Amino acid sequence: MINILVVNVNWLGDAVFSIPVFKALKKTYPQVRISCLCVPRVKEVLEYCPYVDKIIIYDERGKHRLPWAKWRLIRHLKKRNFDAAFLLHRSMTRSLLVYLAGIPLRIGYCKVKALLTDPVAMASEDVHRCDYYLRVLESYGIRVDDRLCELRLKVEDMQAVDVKLSKAGIGTAEKYVVLNTGGNWDLKRWSTGSFTLLAKRLDQEFGLKIVFSGSHKDREHCQQIAQATGIKVFVLAGETSLGESLALYKRAAIVISGDSGPLHLAHSVGADVIGIFGPTRPEITGPRGSGRFEVLIKDVGCNKAPCYHLSCSNNVCMQSVTVDDVCQAFKKIRS
Repeated sequence: MINILVVNVNWLGDAVFSIPVFKALKKTYPQVRISCLCVPRVKEVLEYCPYVDKIIIYDERGKHRLPWAKWRLIRHLKKRNFDAAFLLHRSMTRSLLVYLAGIPLRIGYCKVKALLTDPVAMASEDVHRCDYYLRVLESYGIRVDDRLCELRLKVEDMQAVDVKLSKAGIGTAEKYVVLNTGGNWDLKRWSTGSFTLLAKRLDQEFGLKIVFSGSHKDREHCQQIAQATGIKVFVLAGETSLGESLALYKRAAIVISGDSGPLHLAHSVGADVIGIFGPTRPEITGPRGSGRFEVLIKDVGCNKAPCYHLSCSNNVCMQSVTVDDVCQAFKKIRS
């Protein structure tokens, strides 16, 4: 049996984009056992990836922050006798971990190439994140035929969501629209007013029920929007586990979101999605799942795109996407 370690990425959406890496490794080496070294925030996502056999947590800001804790992790990696490590993250610290663990083949991105046996040249910034990660395998001669990101639902999550929707007044045969208002930084969020108007339009013109999803920190914001709509909507933000959120997206008529983890989670389970983009670009972080999708983005004349300007004062790129634009995209997908 071949024993491989994949050193993964930091964010939920990026973890989804890394799934084809595990899929390609399983196809190339049918007897492989794949472990993944990841930060705590993406652990739950990888538990829904059918190609990962073992998850090893690297809590770089928590229990592995101090040098002796890192050394314990290194010893743990060494005991597992990995044949190779593929590094999707260019972190020097993570490269040093696998180097000190004595893993004989170390392939991937790193600023200090001496730590790797097979360093990979940095790809262009215009490359989609999924292709950026797959390039690590391709540089080693591994063929990639499937670039779709897919997560597998669990029956218990589907059942739990059915119960929660039923309690909210949505039957198992009823279709609904999921609105995700969150984002890991504010400039990727569509405005509160736009989401409010959109919810009302979807209710009035299409007769569809509206469900707001998100984490616990999004709940208050969703409730404010729900109250402002003046119609009956359902706020499940903060009330679903990650698996239940996947099931919620899968059952939806469509999921509408900015460029955030939930957009990519939804598409990874085959949900139809509309992505609203502004300071980021779909060529780099656009949906890569199996559902239908529409991406909405406006050219507002900025000098650089994607800009990632966290101090932008007007967020004109996001706010230039209108409720009419979203409704037209909705009709296009539904036709």
